[in-house]
Amino acid sequence: MTLTPCEDPLPADWISLSELPWHRLVTFGPEGYESYARLRLLPDPAHPGESENDVYAEDWRDGQLARLFGLLAAHTATPDDCYFCAWEGLAQGNPPAPAPQVIVPHRRYWLFRGPLADAGNWPESYRLGGAEPAFAWPSDRAWWVTLDVDPHWAGIAGPASLIGYLTADPHLDVVAADPAAPQPAYR
Repeated sequence: MTLTPCEDPLPADWISLSELPWHRLVTFGPEGYESYARLRLLPDPAHPGESENDVYAEDWRDGQLARLFGLLAAHTATPDDCYFCAWEGLAQGNPPAPAPQVIVPHRRYWLFRGPLADAGNWPESYRLGGAEPAFAWPSDRAWWVTLDVDPHWAGIAGPASLIGYLTADPHLDVVAADPAAPQPAYR
């Protein structure tokens, strides 16, 4: 199934009206969650100044987001009613008009709605190809996932029990994180 564009960005007001610094918002999401974590799509840099270009191809962790979303479905009362934001910078052309946007400092997103199982299944008219969601959350706001274009990891927010469950999963590379602390980064 294809996600449906939201004509009204109101469900994302808690993001667009946030007063958090933009980098904190786009890497870990809104305030109010008990715990935070990082899903590493690449290992953390081995030394300061390391470039993503220095990472071997076999170190890229494909399928991590799909597995994460599969596990998160059991941790919300609304897995069939979720919101997804796609960063406009990933589009391969102009979107259909009108296309309401969720705007935060330095980023603009299109807002979509649909089941968690359809994450990343964008309407063809947006020409997003295989883009991953930049933000994803269920309508009950039980958890939050963000994948900004800059870090090598996705931010996760939710109850401590969920973060503990995810860090214990042997098929995911999830580590607990403090959004207020500096995070490992490639140059």
